[in-house]
Amino acid sequence: MNKKIIAIIPARGGSKGLPRKNIAMLRSRPLISYSIEAALRSNLVSRVIVTTEDAEIAEVSRKYGSEVIDRPMELAQDDTPIISVVRQAIHKLEDEGYFAEVIALLQPTSPLRTTEDIDGAIQLFQTNNCGSVVSICEMEHSPYWSFKVERNYLKPLMGKKYLNLRRQDLPKVYMPNGAIFVSSPRNLYEIGSFYSHETMPYIMPAVRSIDIDCENDLLRAEIQIKNSLSIASSREEI
Repeated sequence: MNKKIIAIIPARGGSKGLPRKNIAMLRSRPLISYSIEAALRSNLVSRVIVTTEDAEIAEVSRKYGSEVIDRPMELAQDDTPIISVVRQAIHKLEDEGYFAEVIALLQPTSPLRTTEDIDGAIQLFQTNNCGSVVSICEMEHSPYWSFKVERNYLKPLMGKKYLNLRRQDLPKVYMPNGAIFVSSPRNLYEIGSFYSHETMPYIMPAVRSIDIDCENDLLRAEIQIKNSLSIASSREEI
């Protein structure tokens, strides 16, 4: 279990939905700080590294204790594959003589992901025969009750047999929440993705799966943090 485990936090400066979202303020702290601090508290992560092309994001990241790898502008575009960003960071470390054995990709837009989530996903990867681990959460709205429109009429997307089932009788369906992706450099080179036919799920609750993409997401995250702090305070009083 004592491997070189690197947490990579990708944080480019450009963002269309919420400008400068990676350093947008959430309860008087920049968004990226939540991911940095959760990774630094991990008992398994060896190094925490932010990869960015943005000087301000780099400064903020260093302030909160992360290392920073400079990302070239050609890897900071809207259509840049995240796997290319991860590979560049791995190459940079290898050029310095540091060879990571496990990579944990932590997107900074998941501020409610905890240190326990990070360690849990890494341990799942280390103790199972799998190519990767990806965090997921149960979907709020089941696709089995979805429709498509054909010639102006509603048609069941999954077939009529599911329409009369109760919600609790429908198959459970999950979606990636964007919080944690774990694999090895070798698997990432061979597969070119964090997804493979041997990807295991790390299931997170919906309350910790908020992905920040707009102002409303920030408000939802702030409400959830307040609720969590209130619950923790009540438990201490008891």
